[in-house]
Amino acid sequence: MRKKKQVGIYARVSTNDQDTAAQVTELVDYVQKRGWAHTVYSDRGQSGAKEKRPALDTLLADCQRRRIDVVLVWSLDRLARSLRQLLDLLETFNRLGIDFISLKQGIDTTSPTGRLTYQVLGAVAEFEREMLRERVKSGIEQARRRGRKLGRHPLRTFSGCEVNQITRAKARGASVRMLATEYGTTQWMVVKILAGKYAASK
Repeated sequence: MRKKKQVGIYARVSTNDQDTAAQVTELVDYVQKRGWAHTVYSDRGQSGAKEKRPALDTLLADCQRRRIDVVLVWSLDRLARSLRQLLDLLETFNRLGIDFISLKQGIDTTSPTGRLTYQVLGAVAEFEREMLRERVKSGIEQARRRGRKLGRHPLRTFSGCEVNQITRAKARGASVRMLATEYGTTQWMVVKILAGKYAASK
């Protein structure tokens, strides 16, 4: 007997006065029509701009444990409010081999055509990272020409072993955001480490 797909339904409302019931009802109905199993992850009173949300964190942890085959949301803005945050999350799902569906936008990577979505979004994410690197580089060069002293104390220092760990994790598909969170530093510092411009502590 073929194993049912395990769907992580994610619903969110911004205030405690609101309820996720309407979203969940529609999403559960969708899952049942496709013959899948599901688990609901609901955040109430949580802004979409927050990267850390209780239910979302649990969903991501279950994704990492390979307990989820598909992440389903009613709309993209329930998952993320910024393009960068959305791209980081979708990049994580893609790296883990997890499909993604957004009902309102008609995105469904479980279909052959829908899988193209991940390729397009991956290209957009890479373009955004490249633009960020160029903006940072340009800003540093302009500041140096003006004689400004650059740099600030990092949140922490990194040993050579940690630098190697970060580099290997990125090669395996980890996002810059995930690495910054895991190692307690900024995305800017992770980019610097990956570019080989960080002098590791001994």
